[in-house]
Amino acid sequence: MTIHDAVSKTAPRPMSIKPVGIRPARLALALLPLAFAPLPLLAQPAPPPEAAAAYMLGPNDSITVLVYGQNEFNVQTRIKPDGSIVMPLIGRVEAQGKTVITLADEVTKRLVDGNFLKDPIVNVEINEYNSRYVRVAGKVGSPGLVPLDRSRHLLDILLRSGWVRPEGSQYITIRRAADGSELKINSEELARGDTADITLNAGDTLFVADAELVYLTGAVARPGGYPLKPGMTIADVIAQAGGVGPTGSSGKVGLKRGDEKEVSVDPTTKLEPGDIVNIRERLF
Repeated sequence: MTIHDAVSKTAPRPMSIKPVGIRPARLALALLPLAFAPLPLLAQPAPPPEAAAAYMLGPNDSITVLVYGQNEFNVQTRIKPDGSIVMPLIGRVEAQGKTVITLADEVTKRLVDGNFLKDPIVNVEINEYNSRYVRVAGKVGSPGLVPLDRSRHLLDILLRSGWVRPEGSQYITIRRAADGSELKINSEELARGDTADITLNAGDTLFVADAELVYLTGAVARPGGYPLKPGMTIADVIAQAGGVGPTGSSGKVGLKRGDEKEVSVDPTTKLEPGDIVNIRERLF
């Protein structure tokens, strides 16, 4: 017996592995539910926040049109009453109702279509906002014309106008230019977010009237008239006046309302416009 024969007899035989077959029909049935399984939802990007409406050019707005590297086309002008401007070589260009971007695009197109320039870079800048504004009048920090070159929300317009002065009413009257309708909004509720902000349009008018007053007399630190706020009580106005004076009594309060005679009231009494509160002197 040879060594080869001895090794052959003692060496283990390799195991034969039979592949496990899967019938096509069974495989198809197994995969069928996956075909109709709902796909996982992909995270959708959040929509961009709504951009503030761009300022629309109009008559009397002063603008500058710049064509970079081509000074002969540059012009500083005021938009005419018919809404147009005049550019060198290309002539009349409609500007009313356009933004600075769309007007620059229009000038670019006219320069290219007229074979004046091949690929011009045009920029439009606004020097003065004169056509689109709201009127702010009454008891505000800075009454006047507020151009709609930025946010058109009432809250922002009031902030740009210096807000309501202390002697002004909490209620703002807005008169719409489109139909003359009016609405009133409480400025404090607006600032707190308790009432919805509104969008103003060109020509609208905001008016803040003098606050309705109540009057404090007698033995108080600072007698005089005080703006009436919603829900204000006698105790509130006494506190604004610096409290009861050295000779006064917080428990001796008189109230005169309209043509009625003065009557004794409790400091928790709510006030009405024109009320006269008298802090009587205490007896020693």
